[in-house]
Amino acid sequence: MAAAELKEGLLPPIPSTSSSYSTSANVSSSRRLFFPGMDVIGLKKRGQGLRSWIRVDARTGISQSIELDKFAIMRRCDLPARDIRLLDPLFLYPSTILGRERAIVVNLEQIRCIITADEVLLVNSLDPYVLQYVEELGRRIAANKGQDTVSFGGRAALPDYLPFEFGALEAALETACTSLDSQAEDLQVESYPFLDQLTSTISTKNLELVRRLKSRLVALTRRVQKVRDEIQQLMDDDGDMAEMYLTEKKIRMESSFNDDQPLPVDNSVGPIVSCSAPVTPVCSPPKPRKLDKTMSLAWSKQSISSRSSESSAETIDELEMLLEAYFVVIDDTLNKLTSLKEYIDDTEDFINIQLDSVQNQLIQFELRLTTVTFITAIFGVVAGIFGMNFEVPLFEEPFAFLWVLATTGACGLLIFLGFFCYFRYRRLMPM
Repeated sequence: MAAAELKEGLLPPIPSTSSSYSTSANVSSSRRLFFPGMDVIGLKKRGQGLRSWIRVDARTGISQSIELDKFAIMRRCDLPARDIRLLDPLFLYPSTILGRERAIVVNLEQIRCIITADEVLLVNSLDPYVLQYVEELGRRIAANKGQDTVSFGGRAALPDYLPFEFGALEAALETACTSLDSQAEDLQVESYPFLDQLTSTISTKNLELVRRLKSRLVALTRRVQKVRDEIQQLMDDDGDMAEMYLTEKKIRMESSFNDDQPLPVDNSVGPIVSCSAPVTPVCSPPKPRKLDKTMSLAWSKQSISSRSSESSAETIDELEMLLEAYFVVIDDTLNKLTSLKEYIDDTEDFINIQLDSVQNQLIQFELRLTTVTFITAIFGVVAGIFGMNFEVPLFEEPFAFLWVLATTGACGLLIFLGFFCYFRYRRLMPM
């Protein structure tokens, strides 16, 4: 019930028929006004379209659906375009966790999100694991809201406290690891009966099923291995882990701005213009003041980043322990898939041994049959010789036929025993 309500809340509103009709009428009139015969409104630059995102607030845990374009996300989270491209659902990028100055870019299976110190921006999707991630993150924020006791800079004094970005990252890792582990278990439950049946009954249908299972196993192993390698690479780099302390960097930046002295204002220039207003040649702030502000901002960012990197290098234990816990989980999933792969390989080896044994038995039967055919051919040679049209004194003997038959049979038996001993000597037949 909660998942259904959350799904309905995250879906964008459906516009009314009248408004859509009026909008289409305006669009068609604008098309006729400027460029007849050309769909100008439909033309837009590649990558600049609006996309639906799920925003989860760090303070309240409330999720809402918003629409932002690529450049708005880049300005909002201070990210380059290549990081936003990793979250595009149209492309199949491997699992990635990137730590940036003001955000953490997470691409783990179905979870594609941007984590900041104040919010989580998640690519909107109706996938059940995405909805599970949103519910889990909201539940954690609501649970921590009544337990946190604020100490320095808003951080809790509880020993098991995690900043918001680490809680969101933990929820993403938990969702991804749970998804991969469930897929691995389903594959195990589906594979073992087919493999056991294949050892007793070798058929084309069973071989085709095992081939498909092996293809799925290889693809799933590749995905699990990528997640494991990404976590291990992140654990081995202290600098990347230090970059992920977004709350601490935000607190240091705010304290640095509060400690700065106010800049002198020149009243002779004119009224002060709001920073949120568009910058134009008429209402832009004076150049000396803008230069001082830019230099102060750059100096504060540089000092904050240097101080945060020095202090975070000493306090990355909590993030390292978090990553290590899920590294054990994903490594256990990889071990399950590895054991299943070994079982499939053992089954294939057993099938090959059975097929080789049957082939050897056929070869041995063919040898015996060839030997018997050769001996039978001797009787045909003798019968052909005595069937010639000429007189032989042996024909007048009363027991000549019996003597010829016994002699030919004895010779054939001796030849058969000779071949049999030769095959045994060359180990072409079992003892």
